Amino acid sequence: MAKQFSEILPEHKSFIERQHLFFVASAPMLANGHVNISPKGYDSFKLLSSTEAAYLDLTGSGNETSAHITENGRITLMFISFDQKPLILRLYGKGEVILPDTERWDEYVAQFDPLPGARQIIYTKIHLVQTSCGFGIPYYTYEGDRDTLHKFALNKGQDGLEEYRQLKNSTTLDGLQTPLGKLQ
Repeated sequence: MAKQFSEILPEHKSFIERQHLFFVASAPMLANGHVNISPKGYDSFKLLSSTEAAYLDLTGSGNETSAHITENGRITLMFISFDQKPLILRLYGKGEVILPDTERWDEYVAQFDPLPGARQIIYTKIHLVQTSCGFGIPYYTYEGDRDTLHKFALNKGQDGLEEYRQLKNSTTLDGLQTPLGKLQ
């Protein structure tokens, strides 16, 4: 049975810190808009307090979350146990996009190890933590992080990444403009 909490408890923090993968969900206000669910890896997630979290968002093929939370703030982060006691943990909150070359970027980026291709930080003010059983989740074994995204970013270089972001990350599937698109 699901249990709800107003903040991240120490046992939640411990569980989150053991995970190698998390998922981000967001949606536009459009009734027929696309719901986005993105898997995230690497050491890109940080708990900042019992009601705050952030992740270093890397350049990828889309940028739905950024536009959705700029439009309406809604974001859900989900962690799943694949190799221990079954558990699903969701963090519901209000998100904010923090871009490079801002004061807040300097404040938050210091929380993370440098990762190639970092394009923004997604900050979340958490208003609800929910756990559920996870009994239907299969066992999987973590073997390591892929280096493909890192190689992509390094091969593109900073100018190539900027060009790619303007081409692939400035609007959503529904035509919403992302904060990166507003930089044009």
